[in-house]
Amino acid sequence: MTELFLLQDIVKRSLTEDLVYGDRTTETLFPRAIPAIGEIIAKEDLVVAGLDLCQTVFDVLAPSVQFEILIPPGKNAKPGEKIGILRGDARALLKGERTALNFIQRLSGIATHTRRFVDRANGVKIVDTRKTTPGLRALEKEAVILGGGYNHRFHLGDLILIKDNHIVLAGGIINAVTKTRVTLSHPLKVEVEVKNLKEVEDAIQSGADIIMLDNMTIPQIEEAVLLIRNKSPKIPIEVSGGINLNNVASVAKCGIDMISIGSLTHSAPAVDISLEIVHDK
Repeated sequence: MTELFLLQDIVKRSLTEDLVYGDRTTETLFPRAIPAIGEIIAKEDLVVAGLDLCQTVFDVLAPSVQFEILIPPGKNAKPGEKIGILRGDARALLKGERTALNFIQRLSGIATHTRRFVDRANGVKIVDTRKTTPGLRALEKEAVILGGGYNHRFHLGDLILIKDNHIVLAGGIINAVTKTRVTLSHPLKVEVEVKNLKEVEDAIQSGADIIMLDNMTIPQIEEAVLLIRNKSPKIPIEVSGGINLNNVASVAKCGIDMISIGSLTHSAPAVDISLEIVHDK
């Protein structure tokens, strides 16, 4: 779970976008407090996420607003189901409505998109990437977990990941891995991205801890997996590049350990959720 101070920082910056000059409509129409109920309603099948941001939005605007969660994060919601109920001053609900919905719709979209991949992956781990919205990485990666996925690196200090540009500049995979082993001051794992069988062989020879098969066809993946399993059966194998909902099941059957997918965060469509406010009499 994301730390509260980070949530508050993100929420305050987001509210500033809407309220830097106040809410002219609400302040003009309602000079005094109005008790109200706000129902957060799913408009399509989705996996719930982002409710901690919703809570934080109204904690910042009006701590007296109460938020009751009806469908917990990570659970499915069907069209028409109430995800949660807000109770408090209608002016706070109106001011925070768009910000709260933006967070819930975006993060539930990521969780829902992730769940679709997980459901087709035959037990192979579905893993995210660093292709996240700047400033929102922790939130988006948490949504991936709620969808049943796993997190890859959070930042560049998490893991030695030697990719194509590193390999070119280092003069090859073996040189790159050797240099990292000599230079490392503490035991980070070393993962190597490969794009053909020659590079697979170099990665095995170098003693890489993890091998990532990048943008390979299914026949190429199968051949690479056979080579790795024969020569170094304990090395975890990751597949990345070109994975979508149409081919993920076929890729997962190749005997690999995980599939990393950038679209979990960079291309997940927001889901449709509404906030309906009524006078609490």
